[in-house]
Amino acid sequence: MSMSEPSRVWTVAEAKARLSEVLRLAEEEGPQRIGTRKPFVVLPESDWQSYVAPPRSLGRWLIENIPRGVELMIPERPEPTGATPPTGASTESSAEASPGARPV
Repeated sequence: MSMSEPSRVWTVAEAKARLSEVLRLAEEEGPQRIGTRKPFVVLPESDWQSYVAPPRSLGRWLIENIPRGVELMIPERPEPTGATPPTGASTESSAEASPGARPV
């Protein structure tokens, strides 16, 4: 099934008289255009649902596509000048990690 521009424009009278053919062609060849002054398009419901489906939010996409099974290395941030680290903060890094990086 092709989603290209319909090659034929049906008049309303033609489409009414040959509705079965319009529906069959919409399924086999793609959207069928009806009318010229106020055009309408006939297409299979599955195609329509793909157009009107609500897009996923960025947050949902990030949750669904978070890396799994991979240990990401996050580089250490330099402490701001004059700031003291919070109590109990550890500055140890893994022996396998590159200098200045820590596993997440």
